[in-house]
Amino acid sequence: MRRRIASLDSSSIDQLYGLEPVYEPGTGPAGRLLPEEFVPVQCPYCGERLETRVDLTATEPAYIEDCEVCCRPIEFGVERAPDGALLAVSVRRLD
Repeated sequence: MRRRIASLDSSSIDQLYGLEPVYEPGTGPAGRLLPEEFVPVQCPYCGERLETRVDLTATEPAYIEDCEVCCRPIEFGVERAPDGALLAVSVRRLD
């Protein structure tokens, strides 16, 4: 190991070892960033109102989940702020 740790904060240690940042509860704005949020959406196939759980610790911008009513696959797009807070959720058909 040829580099030195400038300080013992988690960011410096992660950078030194090439680690990805880890979600730590209570580190968001004013400590209020939740690991998940429930968001109401409308199924693009049957029009039913659903409530989906958005995992704010995941890094993928989209995921697929089946409609609870018609069982068709819905693609959910997740838009986040730089601090990880949820900005928007979009839904679209896969056909």
